[in-house]
Amino acid sequence: MHRKLLEAEPYPPSEDTFFLADHIKHEKGESALDIGSGSGYLSSILKESFSLVIGTDILFNVLKKRNYYTENIICCSGADVINHQFDLIVCNMPYLNTDDISDVRTDGGKSGLEIPMKIINSAKSCIKPGGKFIYVTSSLSDFKKLISYTKLAGFDVSILAKKKLFFEELILVQGIRLLS
Repeated sequence: MHRKLLEAEPYPPSEDTFFLADHIKHEKGESALDIGSGSGYLSSILKESFSLVIGTDILFNVLKKRNYYTENIICCSGADVINHQFDLIVCNMPYLNTDDISDVRTDGGKSGLEIPMKIINSAKSCIKPGGKFIYVTSSLSDFKKLISYTKLAGFDVSILAKKKLFFEELILVQGIRLLS
């Protein structure tokens, strides 16, 4: 991993974070997972409506320096080490279309899909049947292919909202885990 990432600071919440936050603040349940929690902003919102909230991030230094406190944080890739099924999982995906992954906080890899697909694979076994997976993606990535991939992973998928920005359109996707 690049040295600069080992010393990385959490990204401050921005347009994509606030867009997701607006749509999850009324969600309720027993447990929620924030994958790629970074600053902890989304986790701090979820803890108002869920008994158990866990935030994960691949960068330990980011977790140590998060700006919003939450009790349960785990340094791991996606939800790879978690053995629990959640009512809700949220993720502000790293979706930028990049040839290589030099910054895991923003770079999604080829077509902006490489990292988001890993996150979906990691999360799918951690959602209760009927539970929700809500994530942000962008028109800068191949979001249609990502939505198709989410369907193939066993979710009933819909677009909750879109938000036009100067250089891109943010897309909020919801997947409800199909009953197995």
